[in-house]
Amino acid sequence: MTENYTALYEQHKLAGASFTDFGGWQMPLKYSSELAEHHAVRNAAGLFDLSHMGEVWVTGPDAAAFLDYALAGKLSAVAVGKAKYSLICQEDGGIIDDLISYRRSEEKYLVVPNAGNAKVVAAALAERAAGFDVTVEDVSAETSLIAVQGPNAEAILLTLVPAEQHSLVTELKYYAAVEVGITVNGAVQDLLLARTGYTGEDGFEIYVPNGDAAGLWEALLEAGDGHGLIPAGLACRDSLRLEAGMPLYGNELSREGNPYAAGLGPVVSLAKESDFIGKAALAELKARGAGSTSGRKLVGLKGLGRRAGRSHYPVLKDGNVVGEVTSGQPSPTLGYPIALAYVDVEHSEPGTALDIDLRGKPEPFEVVALPFYKRQK
Repeated sequence: MTENYTALYEQHKLAGASFTDFGGWQMPLKYSSELAEHHAVRNAAGLFDLSHMGEVWVTGPDAAAFLDYALAGKLSAVAVGKAKYSLICQEDGGIIDDLISYRRSEEKYLVVPNAGNAKVVAAALAERAAGFDVTVEDVSAETSLIAVQGPNAEAILLTLVPAEQHSLVTELKYYAAVEVGITVNGAVQDLLLARTGYTGEDGFEIYVPNGDAAGLWEALLEAGDGHGLIPAGLACRDSLRLEAGMPLYGNELSREGNPYAAGLGPVVSLAKESDFIGKAALAELKARGAGSTSGRKLVGLKGLGRRAGRSHYPVLKDGNVVGEVTSGQPSPTLGYPIALAYVDVEHSEPGTALDIDLRGKPEPFEVVALPFYKRQK
């Protein structure tokens, strides 16, 4: 039985949510129709509770140098106010988690790991901090995270932000964050607003103390009235991120895999001056030129028929197994089945014809470049 509930659990119940266990948290899977929620995010806006995600503050004179050592990316190169997608790896190059780090000042970063890995990442950072003048503080338990995603997200948010701060929102770039005043329960509160998301659409993520989460949720719903905003659950979040070609930890990413096989080689900064955990193993993998130790690479697959492949279904070439699906379902936006899969490198070029074994019946698919869907700017 799940023991973790977000500060918005009662709001979800009142809205008629169906719940599921995700990363040890009881989370809304959908409220009414996952298809309606998916299309709302693509065409208007969706409101997500992401409070199961982790939040870890890293502060101190050595914060930048420490994160350069602890993570695979060069966090010291991130400008104040900006964010960077990165990986925390094992010594052998296996991926412990993918995460986003926000640089809030010269000596202060907010690291956001995935829900199921939050405690593991916080513990790993605390362990790796030995010898660095930094403080690692896990504030996940007292922090909520609410996301507004979709083409109307900015207009909705502006109704809650004082007019004199509107430019802070409208000029905020992708993968950047700023503190802005947001009206909650009739009072303006300074909250951290990030222009990030996991849907392939424009949108924002707002960090708020647990005690103010319900007020912010209700304020956003009210502000979204007339803009097409509806609450959205994890089911549509998964279909949205799949269309956007974004990996999910536990599906596309794992300790057994590595960044190069997952197409995340650019995230790894082998050129940074400092050593980092996993550097030697990752340098060897890159030098070998292999996607992974098993010679497989993550690709996108477009269905040529109507039936969708699902996680763990075999991928075939001329009847022989050459890979495995990691995520797959019909695409609500595109109207055909899509999947992410690890396939043998020799079959990974776009245009390659492959089949997915759907319970004994081969279904035709084609390797395509990612993402499947890209929003119009």
